[in-house]
Amino acid sequence: MRALILVMDSVGVGAAPDAARYGDEGADTVGHIAEACIAGTADNASREGPLRVPNLVALGLGQACQLATGRTPPGLAIQAGISQSGCASEISKGKDTPSGHWEIAGVPVPFDWGYFPKTVPCFPGDLVQRLCAEAGLPGILGNRHASGTQIIAELGEHHMQSGEPICYTSADSVFQIAAHENAFGVQRLYDVCQAARRLVDPLNIGRVIARPFVGSSSTSFRRTGHRRDYSVPPPQHTILDIAESDCRDIVSIGKIDDIFAHRGTGRNLRGDGNDALFDATLDGLDGLAEGGLLFANFVDFDTTYGHRRDVAGYAAALEAFDARLPQLLDRLRSDDLLIITADHGCDPTWTGTDHTREQVPILVANAKRSQQIGRRSSFADIGATVARHLELPMPVHGTSF
Repeated sequence: MRALILVMDSVGVGAAPDAARYGDEGADTVGHIAEACIAGTADNASREGPLRVPNLVALGLGQACQLATGRTPPGLAIQAGISQSGCASEISKGKDTPSGHWEIAGVPVPFDWGYFPKTVPCFPGDLVQRLCAEAGLPGILGNRHASGTQIIAELGEHHMQSGEPICYTSADSVFQIAAHENAFGVQRLYDVCQAARRLVDPLNIGRVIARPFVGSSSTSFRRTGHRRDYSVPPPQHTILDIAESDCRDIVSIGKIDDIFAHRGTGRNLRGDGNDALFDATLDGLDGLAEGGLLFANFVDFDTTYGHRRDVAGYAAALEAFDARLPQLLDRLRSDDLLIITADHGCDPTWTGTDHTREQVPILVANAKRSQQIGRRSSFADIGATVARHLELPMPVHGTSF
């Protein structure tokens, strides 16, 4: 008896009930991707035909979309005899990665994160001065809201010549620092981020993110898999803490350990890209002990395609993930529980480059009961269900389905 939570980062299934508060009324990551594919508007020479995700559909993705929006996206027709599925709305404030993941793990975020203003510069002058002094920096570049790939392309060469890291933010509660792996050094970048983490704590900033990249010019710069997130810890015990306290085996995949500030995250396996993360998930499951918990994040949907508003790339990523699902499903024991979900949306057809406030799918394999999940009022119901399945003490928040 084991449990797995797989987070398809940003794969939302329709605007949340409170989406208008965030300027996201009408956002629908999966629905709009499916519609663009069928309409032929997902511009890419290699993109043809409808969205093809038969394994996710068999797990109830179409049903989750229909529950969330009242319509079924093209190509995701609801099938008879599907597994348990449903959707969930977030009660945490904001639409950040930590909030979504913490709520999935049973800890909603009741407070407001700190954010940097959409001004140029966006960071307080004293913060920049203290960071440069503590980290021995000649200065910083950027200092504004920006897309990571765009600002690296724009300022990467200047950064390599000056030694000044590229610092930027987004609509999330985040301080991001990009630097070249060779010209600046990965460990030095991590050290700068650790200094920044201490300095932004009084501002209630959720994450400081190290964004290492390689390449020699604006046309060849590429971010690498050596990203590291420096997060504040969750304010209460999550399902990971509960499992750790009960001496359960825990495997975290990808950036899960960073998101939870390395608390209760057990053995961490990483990979550069969704395909490598899927390999790590299979390896982690193969070694997961009886009663254990595996928690995985698949980041490419969000960082590589959602934020870049790449509809065709996002569709291809969904199809690639779907194609690998049988390898995972075939490894499940009869008493294992698999839940596939998301942490927010990042609709690639939406304006801007930020996350979108959306409901998330809940797709379940190997459930002990067959009733439908329906619409859930909190992501925390996922953590409560995992606790019930593993016969762990129940989290403070959430209702098992």
